[in-house]
Amino acid sequence: LGYHYYTELAHSAGLPREQIEEPGLEPRELVGRLAPFLDHLDNTVQVSWLVEMCREFFGFDGDRIGAANWESVYDAALETMALEDWENTVLEKSALEQVYLTNDFDDPLDGFDTSRYVPCLRTDDLVFHLDRQTTRERFEKSTGVALSDSMSLRTGLAVLFEHFTSHGARACAISLPPDFTPEKPDAVAADAALSRIDGDTEWTSDEATAVSRMVFWTLSQACADFDLPFDLMIGVNRRV
Repeated sequence: LGYHYYTELAHSAGLPREQIEEPGLEPRELVGRLAPFLDHLDNTVQVSWLVEMCREFFGFDGDRIGAANWESVYDAALETMALEDWENTVLEKSALEQVYLTNDFDDPLDGFDTSRYVPCLRTDDLVFHLDRQTTRERFEKSTGVALSDSMSLRTGLAVLFEHFTSHGARACAISLPPDFTPEKPDAVAADAALSRIDGDTEWTSDEATAVSRMVFWTLSQACADFDLPFDLMIGVNRRV
C-alpha cells in the first residue's frame, strides 16, 4: 500500500499527505492509516488488484480490505513473504519468465539475477538534474569521470552504457515533461553552463535547457552505439 498507485489515489480522495508520508513511518503503521481509507477507493482497478493478489497469495477470502480486517491480511502477507520460496512462488503463479526494471543510473546492478530481473538505464536525473551536486557526485562515483563539459559527459555516459549492457540491460528510458523539446543541442552553450557548475548550481532557464538537450542528444547517440532502444514517456509532469 506504500506504492504510489495507492498513496496518490488516497491523496486524491482526500487523505492528507502528511498522514501517510510522515518521516520514519513504519510499514505496519502506514498500512494501518491507509487501509481504512480504501472504502473511498472501491471503484478503482488498483483496489481490485490488491484484493485479487491477497486472495491469490495470502489466503484472503473477503471482498474488501479495510479497518476491520487489514491486520489479519497484513500478518498473513508478512508470514508468506518471509518464506524462502516466496520469489519463485510469485513468478510461477504469475506465469512470468522475466521482470523488466527501471534502474537509477548509479545502480551497481548486483545482488539479483539480471537474466530474470532485466535492467533498464533510467536517465531522468542526468537530463534534468545535473545542476544538483548530489547528481554529479553520483555520476562521478559510478563512472570515475568528473563532469565539466560535453566531452566528459560523453565519456562518463559510455561507462554507464558499458556497465548496464554488460549486465544485460535491454533499454534506456526517460520521462519527458511537456515543455521539453529534443532539438539538436548548442554545444557552446552547454559547455559554458557545465563549466561553471559549483555545488547546487543555479542555471538560467536557457542554460538548463542547453544542458538537458546536450545530455538527451548524447544519450540518444549512446543508444545507437550500444544498440539499445530509448524508451520515452512523453508529456509527464512530475512536479505536481
